[in-house]
Amino acid sequence: EVQLVESGGGLVQAGGSMRLSCAASGFTFDGYCISWFRQAPGKEREWVSYMSSLVASTDYADSVKGRFTISSDNAKNTVYLQMNSLKPEDTAVYYCAAGRGAYYCSADGSNDYWGQGTQVTVSS
Repeated sequence: EVQLVESGGGLVQAGGSMRLSCAASGFTFDGYCISWFRQAPGKEREWVSYMSSLVASTDYADSVKGRFTISSDNAKNTVYLQMNSLKPEDTAVYYCAAGRGAYYCSADGSNDYWGQGTQVTVSS
């Protein structure tokens, strides 16, 4: 069974840090674009970041650029999102997703698999 499982969410104070994990099972990230999205209450889902599993390609939404870092551990088939200098407006459910086509990653690319999400709450 193909699964993406996010973990690492929780409650943190503004200015703090948190690392989210996205572990894949049933497939490997090889050949995929792996993205993070988030959705705050009452708002549309927002793309946060992506990385390619094949080429050195990453990108970030302007709202998180310089504060968030996406990375991977191929041996663990896991992608991470390191979030620093967190702000209350970062509060959301964070989802990871994977889509084929690692040479053509984009913020609006299609995704084949989605995780169930992990809640991140940043208190002021």
